[in-house]
Amino acid sequence: MRAIDERIVYAIMFGLLLVAPTLIYPIFLMKVLCFALFAVAFNLLLGYVGLLSFGHAMFFGMAAYVAAHSIKVWGWPTEAGILAGAAVAALMGLIVGYIAIRRQGIYFAMVTLALAQMVFFFCVQAPFTRGEDGIQAVPRRPIFGMIDITDDVTFYYVVLAIFAAGFFLVHRVVHSPFGQVLKAIRENEPRAISLGYRADQYKLLAFVLSAGLSGVAGATKALVFQLASLTDVNWHMSGEVVLMTLVGGLGTILGPVVGAGIIVSMQNYLKGFGEWVLVIQGAVFVIAVLVFRRGVVGEIAECLKTRGAGGGSTAPHAGSGSSH
Repeated sequence: MRAIDERIVYAIMFGLLLVAPTLIYPIFLMKVLCFALFAVAFNLLLGYVGLLSFGHAMFFGMAAYVAAHSIKVWGWPTEAGILAGAAVAALMGLIVGYIAIRRQGIYFAMVTLALAQMVFFFCVQAPFTRGEDGIQAVPRRPIFGMIDITDDVTFYYVVLAIFAAGFFLVHRVVHSPFGQVLKAIRENEPRAISLGYRADQYKLLAFVLSAGLSGVAGATKALVFQLASLTDVNWHMSGEVVLMTLVGGLGTILGPVVGAGIIVSMQNYLKGFGEWVLVIQGAVFVIAVLVFRRGVVGEIAECLKTRGAGGGSTAPHAGSGSSH
């Protein structure tokens, strides 16, 4: 999409999000926004660097635990708890990334999965996580001492602001020279190295940024539901964010947001089907792979690009005909 088209789409999306609490339950909307930010962060790594991580739940879940513990037990302010969760996730991203980026393809994915399972078992055993009970009844203290987030609608707009900041940060990164190098590494890493770019450093920085933003999403989600549990750090969570990204559109800015909306909506409105929700999600994934190979947003963008190219190519043809 052209820049002008992107701005219109973003304006419409955020315009709808601004009025959404008047029509839809705010808690559901906040859940969608948290997972949308998580998916956007994950897509930065997979869609623009080409690194498939099966362990991103460790950043999401550990940040949720750190934020919940620091706010409830240590009495930290809400904003400090969220920043602490994001900082721990970024630090974990630095360590995990340093180990994992030395591998390629499926080996990279397996290393991240193995490390994520280590973090999961740590969370099962660590006293501060409270095992299967999790950290419950996390208080919602006023942000900056002024904004009362005990009201769901007020807190929704705070979560929307957090999502918007993360979304436009990723947008800026993707369209920066740094983002162009990431795309070059994804397309042909040996050639990028031959041009003088230190690919491992670029990949590590992208990994840390993705982990940190995932941590922001996890910490915010812990405050939304006032709970941090093993579900947040389970490998299923890593699978869900992969599904959101692929269904929405890999390598697109809006795709993960749409994918998160689809998957979270299915979980919410189809929960009456019990375990069959997983079967339905699997069917949706298969259909998306077979019919929408670029994802929902990817296919729409490709159709618009094709129509634009077709419209652009007719003009010179007509002009050449008139010259004769």
